[in-house]
Amino acid sequence: MTESSPQQPMGTGPWWVPSSKHGKATFVTRSNALLMAAIAGLVGAIFGASSSGSLFGYDIKLTSVNSSIERPPGSVADIAQRVLPSVVSISARSSNGGGTGTGFVIDSNGYILTNNHVISDAAVDGGEIEVQLNDGTTLQASIVGRDSSYDLAVLKVSRTGLTALTFGNSDQVAVGDSVIAIGSPLGLSGTVTLGIVSAKDRAVTAGESQGDSSFINAIQTDAAINPGNSGGPLVNSAGAVIGVNSAIATLGSSALSSQTGSIGLGFAIPINQARKTAEQLIKNGKATYPVIGVSVDMQYAGDGAKVADTSNAILPGGPASKAGLRAGDLITSFDGRTITTPEELIVAIRSKNVGDRVEIEYIRSGKTFTTSLTLTAGK
Repeated sequence: MTESSPQQPMGTGPWWVPSSKHGKATFVTRSNALLMAAIAGLVGAIFGASSSGSLFGYDIKLTSVNSSIERPPGSVADIAQRVLPSVVSISARSSNGGGTGTGFVIDSNGYILTNNHVISDAAVDGGEIEVQLNDGTTLQASIVGRDSSYDLAVLKVSRTGLTALTFGNSDQVAVGDSVIAIGSPLGLSGTVTLGIVSAKDRAVTAGESQGDSSFINAIQTDAAINPGNSGGPLVNSAGAVIGVNSAIATLGSSALSSQTGSIGLGFAIPINQARKTAEQLIKNGKATYPVIGVSVDMQYAGDGAKVADTSNAILPGGPASKAGLRAGDLITSFDGRTITTPEELIVAIRSKNVGDRVEIEYIRSGKTFTTSLTLTAGK
């Protein structure tokens, strides 16, 4: 005989619920299921009523937190709120296309500092440059002056009463200092990123073409810098600008570019240099830079900067000529700074002022010599 299953009353079919503690299914009659549903509905109604402010005729008051978030002076949020009104987005259009970048107000009468490479195409082709202020106002801008050697340019808009940024002292920057980069990466204006100073005195070559290279004695930072950040401010924990964001390193190439994504290696022109150049551009429409009067062999791969081994490597009557330098000499130190590459010599020279007297150490025929010279203005 086969074992038969117990019969359920007609019309009361089983209603299945999860397994019991013995692992067997438990069955509940339809009448019991309806009773359970009614109880659940009643409980839901009670708690639903409590959320609306009453339970069995009694008022219920739910508490909520209404305290404001503290943003003390010196916090990132506080610094951003103070700096953002001085930061602008720049759009430059030319016959070759267009580009975007960032700038910041350096004088309340409408003077704006940015990178030369942001506006160079428009400058060459007679294109248009527009500046969008932090409040959304768009203004036409004219070029006061630009300098490819330092990758800097000053623009002017017809607006007074603008909020200018406070200049810091880039000579006092220390590795590990907190910094904030503000700009318009990929056209996203008012973007704020946080980082630290990763290194100082990095010899960086920037610019968009070999014939228009800029040599920067850069501040290195891990604050995210992307295309569109160029020309924006790098500010310290006091909200003072210490650098002009200019270039980033990229994977897959030893070159430094201003047009690819951030990998945490960004570079800024020290503000002391930028301020000096900006003042010259505003006053004269052009800037000067110091030279020692030599041509450097940029292909030399050893340590140091080699004076080109050519007949015209030494400028007649120039500082190097007067100091006794010759073609083929290997410069290893400039004013106490060790020189390991040609780029390092160039940025070390350009970090000085015309008229400065410096000491140079060099090697000739295996012997080390020391001399001093006075820097003159390049042409």
